[in-house]
Amino acid sequence: MRIGLTGGIGSGKSEVAAELARCGAFVIDTDELAREAVAPGSAALAEIARHWPAAVVGGSLDRAALAAAVFDDDAERRKLNGILHPEIRRIAFARESKAAPGQLIVHVVPLLFESDYAKLVDRTVLVIAPPEVRLERVMARDSVQRDAVLARMRAQIDPEKARTLADDIIENDGDVERLRERSRALYQRFATAPSG
Repeated sequence: MRIGLTGGIGSGKSEVAAELARCGAFVIDTDELAREAVAPGSAALAEIARHWPAAVVGGSLDRAALAAAVFDDDAERRKLNGILHPEIRRIAFARESKAAPGQLIVHVVPLLFESDYAKLVDRTVLVIAPPEVRLERVMARDSVQRDAVLARMRAQIDPEKARTLADDIIENDGDVERLRERSRALYQRFATAPSG
C-alpha cells in the first residue's frame, strides 16, 4: 500500500513519518528528494538556471535567491513546481524499489493536494495541528519571525480544505506521545488492511 502523508508547516508530519518508519514503514521524504533533484549537473538545475539565472551560482542552487524570485509570484512558483515536481516524483517512485515486499510505503509530500501527487497514492493522510501551535513551533525551530511563518502558512493549502480531501486525519492536538500513539494506530490499521 502506498500512502501520501501531508500537513502544513509545523503540523507534526515529520514526527508522524518518523513513527511510521519505527513501526516498519518505508518512508520517502520528497523534501529530501527535492535537494537531490537540483543537485549540480542535474537537468532540473539546468532548467532553473535558464529561467532564473541568479538562482544558480557556481553550478549550485542558491535557495535564497530562488525563493526570492518565486515566493510572491504565483505564476513563477507554478513554473518552478512544473520543473521540480515531475523530477521529484521520478526519484521517489524509483526509490520504492528498495522497499521490502509487502512493506507499507509512505510518501511525505508537503504539496500532496496542490499537485497531482495525491492521485498516485492509495490513501492520503493529513496531519492537523492548531494554527497557534504551528506558528510557535516553526518560529522556535527555524528562528524566524511570526510574519514570515504566517506568509509560509498562507502559501499552503488551507487546512480545512485539505481536511475535506484527505482519506485519513491525524489530529496533533496533544503532546508528542499522543501523536506517536495515533501514528502507531494508523500504521496498524494500514498494515492489517487487505491488499488490492
